[in-house]
Amino acid sequence: MKTLLITGANRGIGLEFCKQYAADGWRVLACCRDPGKADELNRLAARHPDLIKLHALDITNHAQIEQLAKTLSGESIDLLLNNAGIYPAADKHGFGHTDYAEWMAAFNINTMAPLKMVETFVEQIARSKLKLIVTITSQMGSMDDNSSGGSYLYRSSKAAANMVVKSLSVDLKAQGITSVAFNPGWVKTDMGGPNAMIEVEQSVADMRKVIAGLTLADSGKFIGNDGVVIPW
Repeated sequence: MKTLLITGANRGIGLEFCKQYAADGWRVLACCRDPGKADELNRLAARHPDLIKLHALDITNHAQIEQLAKTLSGESIDLLLNNAGIYPAADKHGFGHTDYAEWMAAFNINTMAPLKMVETFVEQIARSKLKLIVTITSQMGSMDDNSSGGSYLYRSSKAAANMVVKSLSVDLKAQGITSVAFNPGWVKTDMGGPNAMIEVEQSVADMRKVIAGLTLADSGKFIGNDGVVIPW
């Protein structure tokens, strides 16, 4: 039985990943900041009591990440899915109105936390069968694609996350670990908003199809939900 460890599991894309992987018989270690308030995730776990286990995790709290790794020390993690992320509200105010404290918070969640998760769980990933790390970033982190400017906080934190993914692909290659970045598309979630173009079920199904075909030769790629490689 394959095992998924996922952050940001309580809503949106993360919750949908939990639904679809559990439906396929995966064990799902679902992490979110406050499981007690994650009503839909708890209902899902109740339907799959043998597959889904909830874990409290604030990904900005490195001591909490390390403690979770100790709790899960006996696990083999086939897929680490760094899904948790934020779009800073301050980005909507544009140039000249930068909230630098919020920028740091964006980096803590979007960039630093994924690396900390990998550093902390690398042994469990390395001893699994699939050895996969998927980090959800955004096409807004592509410098080649930036033709509209703005969104300094979000764009920069996601571009930095892409670089983390690329470096991991080099540093973990000898252990047979594949590290890729994914753009899920503009998805109808709380973050994406009601005008987004893709339903969350379709985005996740598309990404899962690509994930299922990943090999070590794909490590370091920045991939869209449609499987097309995105220019950095």
